[in-house]
Amino acid sequence: MKGTALVTGGAIRLGRAFALGLAELGYNVAIHFHESQLAAEATIAEIRRLGVECEGFQANFTQETDFESIITAVGDRFPDFNLLVNSASVYDAAPIAQTTAALFDKQFAVNLRAPFFLSQAFAKLCQSGNIINIIDNKIAFNQYHYCAYLLSKKSLAQLTKLAAIELAPQIRVNGIAPGVTLPLAQRTQEYIAWRVQGIPLQRQGKIDYLLQAMKYILENEFVTGQILTIDGGESLTNIGKNSENYLGLGE
Repeated sequence: MKGTALVTGGAIRLGRAFALGLAELGYNVAIHFHESQLAAEATIAEIRRLGVECEGFQANFTQETDFESIITAVGDRFPDFNLLVNSASVYDAAPIAQTTAALFDKQFAVNLRAPFFLSQAFAKLCQSGNIINIIDNKIAFNQYHYCAYLLSKKSLAQLTKLAAIELAPQIRVNGIAPGVTLPLAQRTQEYIAWRVQGIPLQRQGKIDYLLQAMKYILENEFVTGQILTIDGGESLTNIGKNSENYLGLGE
């Protein structure tokens, strides 16, 4: 057995995929969820069928302030707790002009405050192991249409590097920044095809690509403070304006 992983937001979408992938690697899994109780129960049952232990832990990260209790509860249930995957996320679009204080606070509470204080509590309790922050390849861009969200994820990327230095050598801290992998349900096939046009490898991502990145981070003990961008090269495409691509060149 590899140990136990706490996967925040582990009931649905990417969090669920990471939880299942870790179970297949031999980890026991603690699933954090907020409102997705039925989905959490289904994910827990599926993980248990893989032959490992799994329990659910409910918390509302938009309001939660006692992160140490969450970590302690996981540690009490799983004495071999050694991996924290900060995957819980909220994603609300709004430019600066339309960002309310409530929307701003929600993005930072879930996307930055929770990983910050969960990591603090994890380091205090476990004293060794791994932290993996799930970020977003959007941190390579300046898409003001998602201003508060993107600020929170850019901050999480910086937290990854700061924590990697402070918590070394006992704890390694890394990040994974996915590209187009699990689009929201309301995204049309036409929209996804349009997004793929901007990806150098000309295809949509797969869960397996992200799980391969996670496995690499866990197995390579000389990697810390790194953010693995798994996006087919999309984040490399912002060339910026210059004289050679100016339409009026030569006139």
